[in-house]
Amino acid sequence: MQRERDSLVVGRVVGDVLDPFDRKVPLRVTYNSRDVANGYEFKPSAVVHQPRVEIGSTDLRSFFTLVMVDPDAPSPSNPTVREYLHWLVTDIPAITGVTHGHEIMHYESPKPSLGIHRFVFVLFQQQGRQTVDAPGWRENFCTRDFAELYNLGSPVAAVYFNCQRESGSGGRRMQMTQNY
Repeated sequence: MQRERDSLVVGRVVGDVLDPFDRKVPLRVTYNSRDVANGYEFKPSAVVHQPRVEIGSTDLRSFFTLVMVDPDAPSPSNPTVREYLHWLVTDIPAITGVTHGHEIMHYESPKPSLGIHRFVFVLFQQQGRQTVDAPGWRENFCTRDFAELYNLGSPVAAVYFNCQRESGSGGRRMQMTQNY
């Protein structure tokens, strides 16, 4: 668990998007049978379709909210629309995945045009079912404010990947090892 938090700090997810938190629930995000691990790179062509997301909570009465944001929009050096909301799913039952939840902001595939962007999945445990509503915008979304507004508390899990345009190079690059 310590390594997971450290990679989120190294990747500046903790700081730019989240406050420090303790991971409490297993979260698995998979694109085309490739697991997302902190700092791994995916090309836009590999993330066109929404990923498979599995939540491993053992509390069968729990429901979760999944948020996916890009804190580097439109570019890492000038993130004027930080955070851009790419996906929002609520009411996800424990020990299932997002397909069993309520998608209130449809998945918008990453299409970074400049630099290397981080795409962050954040999982919150809800206080009850149907307690989270859709925001009216995607640009300048704030995960912290959203969690406070809906009394979600600290995240219970988070993971991120890096992405740049297909022919892109340059910008921030984080070389991370896979965490187990």
